[in-house]
Amino acid sequence: MATLHVYVTPKSGRDEVAGWRGGELSVRVTAPPEDGKATAAVCKLIAKTLGVAKGAARVTRGEVSRHKTLEIDGVSDIEVEAAFGERPGALF
Repeated sequence: MATLHVYVTPKSGRDEVAGWRGGELSVRVTAPPEDGKATAAVCKLIAKTLGVAKGAARVTRGEVSRHKTLEIDGVSDIEVEAAFGERPGALF
């Protein structure tokens, strides 16, 4: 299981993973930030990019925030870095 910190931009022009933004992965989704639609779109996009079932990605922190923590079942941190690039190192 991998843990991933994401920064979400809802109501974007397209669904995409924009790359690392500090220690978080920047994710843009077209869904609006209401009734959990943006959160569901983020989980679906991350799962699709990693090649796992959409139910494998779930939010463990930040359900109604732009800053979210996701857990993805069936994926290692190495596979996350292979899909999204190497995570930036700590600032300090």
